Amino acid sequence: MTRRMKALACTAPLHDLDTRKGLLEWVDADRYQMAEIALHLIDQVTIAMDFDRGADHELVVARTRPFVAAQAPERDSTEHDRVARWVLDNLINVGSQDRGFEVVYGSMGAGGAYERRTWTFKLLVELASADGDVYLRSTDEAINVLVGALDTDVESAQEAAETKLEALIAGGRLSDAQALAIEARLRTIQYADRLRRQLEATRRDVRSVDWAREVPDLIDEALTHVASRFRAETSILTNITTARDEADDPVHKRKAAELVDIVKECVRRHSQLQAHLQRAGATFRAEQDRQQFSGPPRRETVDLFGQLLMPTLALPVADAAKVTGAFFRAGTGVAVHGVPRLIDVVYLLLAPPIERDDLGEELPDPDLAAAADPDVFSVEQWDEADRLLTVDGMPRRLSALLAEARAADPALPHLIALRVLHAVDPGVSGAVRQGDERVLVAVDDGTVLDDPEFGGSDLLVGLAALAPPSAAGGEEGSSTHEQDDEIEEVA
Repeated sequence: MTRRMKALACTAPLHDLDTRKGLLEWVDADRYQMAEIALHLIDQVTIAMDFDRGADHELVVARTRPFVAAQAPERDSTEHDRVARWVLDNLINVGSQDRGFEVVYGSMGAGGAYERRTWTFKLLVELASADGDVYLRSTDEAINVLVGALDTDVESAQEAAETKLEALIAGGRLSDAQALAIEARLRTIQYADRLRRQLEATRRDVRSVDWAREVPDLIDEALTHVASRFRAETSILTNITTARDEADDPVHKRKAAELVDIVKECVRRHSQLQAHLQRAGATFRAEQDRQQFSGPPRRETVDLFGQLLMPTLALPVADAAKVTGAFFRAGTGVAVHGVPRLIDVVYLLLAPPIERDDLGEELPDPDLAAAADPDVFSVEQWDEADRLLTVDGMPRRLSALLAEARAADPALPHLIALRVLHAVDPGVSGAVRQGDERVLVAVDDGTVLDDPEFGGSDLLVGLAALAPPSAAGGEEGSSTHEQDDEIEEVA
């Protein structure tokens, strides 16, 4: 009775979809068979999921959309997409707390009394990968609903399907053989999923899995299963290929070709399962070493602000006093006052004083080195500025120099502007004493500077020649005022 009630419970969410479709306000759902769409969605999730990953939401909806559109071809694609997503959300049971379905059933107790029990199950589950993506996986209950073999053993169902499949191929009934091949493929996926759950439980806590007897027996049985399936599917694949090549009927040939693809995928999944079975022992040993030497588990710390302070502030004063009183009693701990013994006091009084230096030990002087100022402009930028400011002949406008500098280097206009501003008062006397032949001069003639970065006057920039110092008159060079007049005249 219990097994039959659980088997019926697995189909209840699918029938409930057709019951509730009339309540949808955004679509006239009478044209859609929601239970068939749900079976198609479970089929797509089961086929798309792999050993390590599941099925992508958008991929499953995209593969189901043509099946939905075939039921109501006159409706638009937006409605088809929304119907498929509604059925998918209901299979995941979005909106419930644990996203599980519950059924109440009864059983006869030991004393003959009727006892009511609650069984919780899921059809599709959402899991997160290591990179943060969320994918779908179908549960054992969903696969049992899909293949129509409720509450059956994986291995026995697989062998029965393979035997019947080989007989159907030999008799030429490829349509029935294709259905059984799809069923055998789903059974292989279910078997691999059970192994995956055992390995995941081992990674969480190696003590929660029986690696002394249960898992080794499971691995041995699975390896025997894979070896027998390889032999059976290789023989089946040979018969299907022969039937495909010798068939004259196009429909018969097409079904044989589809069957070849299904059996090849079964072989691929068996190879993948075999690789994980061979690595299972190494996974157990690695997790045993990691968990053994990782230390005791650490408890999660309490968020004082979010879990204690904010909820306490929302309480009445009387209730908040109880919470804060309990917190401070537990937080301060027990204060144990020490009671000195007489003999300890005598020893402290008779102990000789310890000589200490009042100022302490001499501190060593640190060896400090002056930090070098980083160069604001590179040597190449200075060379390029010298080239631009070598204004021979006719003086140039500052705006033209800035535009040419900006074309060469975005940072170069700042250096040009600084050097031109310095040229407004060039220090002629110092240049004469240094023996410079020319000096850069900038003159303001009232023109406003038009530049995206700088403002002010559009100075005239040019090179002025300096006369050499005169030895006559007993003076060390000519008058500074006379040289300034000459520079203005040249400019």
